Amino acid sequence: MKDSRIAADGLVLLGCGKMGSAMLAGWLKRGLPPTSVWVTDPAPSDWLQGQGVHLNAELPDAPALVLVAVKPQMMAEALPTLREMGNADTVFVSVAAGTPISYFETVLGADTPVVRAMPNTPAAISRGITAIVGNAAAGARALDEAETLLRAAGEVVRLEDEAQIDAVTGVSGSGPAYVFHLMETMADAGEAQGLPRDLALQLAKATVAGAGALAMEAEEDPAQLRRNVTSPNGTTQAALEVLMDARNGFPPLLKRAVAAATERSRELSRG
Repeated sequence: MKDSRIAADGLVLLGCGKMGSAMLAGWLKRGLPPTSVWVTDPAPSDWLQGQGVHLNAELPDAPALVLVAVKPQMMAEALPTLREMGNADTVFVSVAAGTPISYFETVLGADTPVVRAMPNTPAAISRGITAIVGNAAAGARALDEAETLLRAAGEVVRLEDEAQIDAVTGVSGSGPAYVFHLMETMADAGEAQGLPRDLALQLAKATVAGAGALAMEAEEDPAQLRRNVTSPNGTTQAALEVLMDARNGFPPLLKRAVAAATERSRELSRG
């Protein structure tokens, strides 16, 4: 990232909460000079103040990229302050939930390159996955720059259409909470079978983390990995007969959960 247009022309980070801080830490670790970064944040953390970036200072006239990481309720106040950067070469990348590309085009101008991104919270340890989609003005260059930047937070995938963002929100955006709840309920179930709470939670967390790591490394898909550990008439099969029940098991439950998150995302985008 040292020799990129971002390093040369500068990066503006509008908002630097947990997600913004996680991404900034990743960029700096990958070699982006702190002097190439301008951060606008009304309540900067102690960590941010010690990074050597331009903090709440006058912004460059034409930075290479602006990452919009403010909360949706702050968008109407914060975004218009950058209107002069619109309709030019500056690429706007938004990780703000529920804010469609059309909003940016209305505020900044229809010819503004805009990339909408949906990350998830494992970005904080560079193990997230982010889906991106751009408007007509963005083109291949803007998407490439956004992907380069967002890879600091983990994997990046490109969508064919902005409408897919809502389903991405339902699967990966909200997905970490589903997995955390799985850990909780596994620990509860282990405790109900006589295990101490701390041990049950340790077993649940390590099992979910290990299974996830195996799924990422293995050549087989998750369905095959499941079959690999399921002996006929064994303990795993007994559990899976409950979990895979067509009426009350994981399949219908997760479909309803993802559908609910997806629909809520659509509602937020409509305002």
